[in-house]
Amino acid sequence: MSTASLRRVIQSRPGLFDAVLAAAIAGVATVLDTLGESGRSPSALDVLAAGLTFVLLFACRRAPLTVLVFALLGAVLSIVAAPTTAHLLETTAMIALYTVTARAPRWPAIIATVTTAAALYAANAYDAGSVINGEIFGVVAFVGMAAAIGFSVRTWRNYVAAAEERAERAEATLEEEARRRVAEERLRIARELHDVIAHHIALINVQAGVASHLARTQPDKIEIALGHIHEAGSAVLDELGQLLYVLRQADDETMPTEPLPGLSRLGQLLESFTAAGLGIRHQVVGEPRPLPTATDLAAYRIIQEGLTNAHKHGREPGALLLLDYWPDALDITICNPLRVAPAVAVGTGHGLTGMRERAQATGGTLSAGPDPDGTFRLHARLLLPDH
Repeated sequence: MSTASLRRVIQSRPGLFDAVLAAAIAGVATVLDTLGESGRSPSALDVLAAGLTFVLLFACRRAPLTVLVFALLGAVLSIVAAPTTAHLLETTAMIALYTVTARAPRWPAIIATVTTAAALYAANAYDAGSVINGEIFGVVAFVGMAAAIGFSVRTWRNYVAAAEERAERAEATLEEEARRRVAEERLRIARELHDVIAHHIALINVQAGVASHLARTQPDKIEIALGHIHEAGSAVLDELGQLLYVLRQADDETMPTEPLPGLSRLGQLLESFTAAGLGIRHQVVGEPRPLPTATDLAAYRIIQEGLTNAHKHGREPGALLLLDYWPDALDITICNPLRVAPAVAVGTGHGLTGMRERAQATGGTLSAGPDPDGTFRLHARLLLPDH
């Protein structure tokens, strides 16, 4: 039987194991103490000592300190009154001492060790009639050895328990980190889906209105509006397909992926708005330069969402897009006249919240709101590393 199997049997039936162990120790010790050494037959006192040893060892796991007290008392009495049974009860006391030192707190275990050594030393010294004797010191040495083994076992158990606790804490920390990352990824995906869908659906909605108007007034031009609807629908399907493909293949490190959108695709984005009927004045101040990936994506999505809002809520002459490159930041400003009065709340949905979170993720800020003159102004500052 392997060690692991034996441990499982002991843990599942501790009472049976204690009974077998107690019977074996009592029986073997009695045989060695009688037939093995003196050649005499076991007496009634030997049988009584063996029975007491069995009972004490059987109960040792449940009440080690109590067992030690009774075993030590029996050993002292046997040394003084019945020396033939002394070895058996001394062995029982040492086994009980080992259990106490392996299980009890440190100071009670130390006190138990000192008390056991002093009691056995005093009893053996009284029986020998001398305080200096090799056999007496041998008994004290065995007491110290039993206590040392018990302390070592307790130290090892504490070490294993502490290691298991650290492992559990580390596992819990990893699980918490994994849950946090999952939540962040879900938020990122939700933000991406909102940006992709809101932009293109807004264009489709506007072009559908144009198509409806042209169907009544200029049927020959309806094909142009339908073409814009088709392009916007194809674009949103392509972007959704790319995003969902990445999600489905998240564990494949060799999968082909499309690059994330950035300011390099700003021209295409502005063309799509222009085709949808939004006039855009685009200005760049400073020297454009490559941006970190996260900042580049945030800038693109903020511009996309800002112009989408301008298309939905703005009016002629359109929107102004200003990109201002500073040594340590990129300022994005989008202005457009509103169709409604400035006092009416505008832009209180998820779009502004998503843009603000994107700006904050780069260490920047975003502010948006209507000016007294009826212009809605969005301003984002994205921090950049010095170049």
